[in-house]
Amino acid sequence: MENPNNRIIAVGRLDGELELSHEVMNEPFYTGFLLVRRLSGTVDRLPLTIPGKLMALLPQEPDCQLMMTGQVRSYNKVIDGAGRLMVTLFAQSIAPSPDNDTLNKVSLTGALCKPPIYRSTPFGREICDMMLAVNRAFGKSDYIPCIAWGRNAQYASRFEVGDHVRLTGRLQSREYQKLLENGEYLSRNAYEVSCFTLESAEGSLSEAYGFPAGRYAPEPAEHRRLN
Repeated sequence: MENPNNRIIAVGRLDGELELSHEVMNEPFYTGFLLVRRLSGTVDRLPLTIPGKLMALLPQEPDCQLMMTGQVRSYNKVIDGAGRLMVTLFAQSIAPSPDNDTLNKVSLTGALCKPPIYRSTPFGREICDMMLAVNRAFGKSDYIPCIAWGRNAQYASRFEVGDHVRLTGRLQSREYQKLLENGEYLSRNAYEVSCFTLESAEGSLSEAYGFPAGRYAPEPAEHRRLN
């Protein structure tokens, strides 16, 4: 079912075989990873969920470039006794795509469910983390981590819990080190939407801080080059 508040289109190649994950009302769902290249050459390894009814659309040739359209979805999973938020590209259509191997575009409209976290990196880059709740059919919601940079980060830091936000960006993967209680570090992967454009979906906040309603705050050019 198409949801105008949650759309993703990405082009990439499957990383290995898909595995049967679970069944819902007798329909199987398969999971795997999609390798999507950035303009910089960096490759994002994105979690992928495919309904069984779409499996017949996958080509038989290995390493075939595919276009996936669908939604960014989330679910909770217990790992090592603790719940973790898992993010996945939920495919709703699949087609071969010989062109544009860096296509990775997300469009989201939702409400902030946590206060934004604004900070600077050791190199002086401004960052703001957001958690966006995006409504889905049948009363469900997806909780999607998003990150804004530069001028967008400054803008995002002014939002409050409950504010409605509209953004476009890219679903990306990021490896980080988690410090354990025994002093050792564990490598983990995080998945988030890196914002290209960002605006208040309500208009009033945009105008109050000097951003005309309905106009996106542009992503800094240096962020586009680095990513």
